[in-house]
Amino acid sequence: MSPQVVLLTGASSGIGRSCAEHLHAAGHRVVGASRRDDPDAAWSTITMDVTDDDSVAAGIDRVLEEHGRIDAVVACAGWGLAGAVEHTSIPDARAQLETNFFGAVRVVTAALPSLRSSRGKVVLMSSIGGVIAIPFQAYYSASKFALEGWAEALAWEVRPHGVGVTLIEPGNFRTGFTGSRHTVGAAPGEPDPYAEACAKAVALMERDEQEGDDPAKVALALEKVLRARRPPLRVTVGPLDERIGPMAKRLLPYRLFEAAAASSLGV
Repeated sequence: MSPQVVLLTGASSGIGRSCAEHLHAAGHRVVGASRRDDPDAAWSTITMDVTDDDSVAAGIDRVLEEHGRIDAVVACAGWGLAGAVEHTSIPDARAQLETNFFGAVRVVTAALPSLRSSRGKVVLMSSIGGVIAIPFQAYYSASKFALEGWAEALAWEVRPHGVGVTLIEPGNFRTGFTGSRHTVGAAPGEPDPYAEACAKAVALMERDEQEGDDPAKVALALEKVLRARRPPLRVTVGPLDERIGPMAKRLLPYRLFEAAAASSLGV
């Protein structure tokens, strides 16, 4: 495969950094975008805040000035919000979707003219949590569910122009995502009827993440997507017992799926 110019958001940590490292080592011209400088990166970097229209526009312009084109956008920027729906403020909920969903929308939309010219690819880092909702992480799941639906619609629109769209749906992987998760709860002094259930569900999720697989496997899946002439709409990555969850949800009666999934979700 010829080297591609790849704009990758969220490149300073987690799955995004692993993907940037892998693609750079494979010879691609990686431009890693993140909110803070990354002086240790071996690839080209730019400072970009995906929640800011002007920052995204400036970042896209800089990539085009320096490289002349964009062959692929890989949207990895994101963070996690945990806590009961009842205790999550609207500003916190909006902030979650602003980065995880609208951040990807901003970057992809701004890059689409170049992607149409290069007949390039859009790769969106979704999650199994964007297919199976995670209790006490409702707004994280909502951001990924929104990404899934948006990507399906986008794929129909850009396919006639030679642009491929792929959602990568990782399961649990060992990254700094776990430690940076923001958790909300009841106001100080207020009773919290969700405290025990929330703590149990979040602790189980964090254990599974910390014991999860190497994020390099996600990077390998990404490289296969970039190599593909006709990339699939969805690629699920992770242990088999996690990857069969989305298929089980589609095929099983919902009550049966719900009963099977409850223990793994900690509820």
